[in-house]
Amino acid sequence: MARRKVATKRPTLPDSRYNNVVVAKFITRMMLKGKKSIATRLLYNAIESLKGKTDKSELEVFLKAIENVKPLVEVKSRRVGGATYQVPVEIRESRREALAMRWIITAARERSGKNFSEKLALELWDAYNNTGTAIKKKEDTHKMAEANKAFAHYRW
Repeated sequence: MARRKVATKRPTLPDSRYNNVVVAKFITRMMLKGKKSIATRLLYNAIESLKGKTDKSELEVFLKAIENVKPLVEVKSRRVGGATYQVPVEIRESRREALAMRWIITAARERSGKNFSEKLALELWDAYNNTGTAIKKKEDTHKMAEANKAFAHYRW
């Protein structure tokens, strides 16, 4: 446990094109080796390619995709009397968002395809339609929490 002051949350500035904080966080999370301009270009290209697929705006599709991937519960290991239990716990909103973004980016990187912006666009479209690898990861997490519901009384 920290003995000093608790670190304060710094406000995230919105991105330049969509003026949205979630898009800015996604760009930051997607970035490799400090190359923010490349990450920005890749994400904007992926979002632009979602434009003609539905009657909604591409930003709404992006935000809905992230919303669909957000998990409600996860399991944490608790050690009680020599045994380790997987205890289901609810997740705070900031962690839900972070996990959703991480899962989408990881699924897009593992996907086969030509370039990353196409792979990311396809993964976002799958997440929007509640299919794909990131949604499967969320469902697996929920199944694991459901299976270990009996250990919920070890939560503290």
